[in-house]
Amino acid sequence: QVQLVESGGGSVQAGGSLRVSCVASRYTDSGCMAWLRQAPGKGRERVAAIYTRSGTTYYADSVKGRFTISQDNAKTTVYLQMNSLKPEDTARYYCAHAYDCALGDYNYWGQGTQVTVSS
Repeated sequence: QVQLVESGGGSVQAGGSLRVSCVASRYTDSGCMAWLRQAPGKGRERVAAIYTRSGTTYYADSVKGRFTISQDNAKTTVYLQMNSLKPEDTARYYCAHAYDCALGDYNYWGQGTQVTVSS
């Protein structure tokens, strides 16, 4: 069992930056870690993912060039650096673990952290 705890959300004006973090209760040396978001009335969107062993990353087109996913050397914390934020980035951001993020078979989820971007 792995517990995931997100932190770092908040409110920011458009054009600003935030970094959200996800701490895992134990070393996640296989599979991948993803950041997903969901805004009220909208479907869930995977915005970024990182394969923990290779470091290979994936970004949704909507955030490419603005968001950066990374992990610490201990592979217990995953970060999402969000720059040039837009009002449409407003959502609750969740981190999740999957054995293959491409399949979307997330087995562990955090409770989420709210990101609000005002215009």
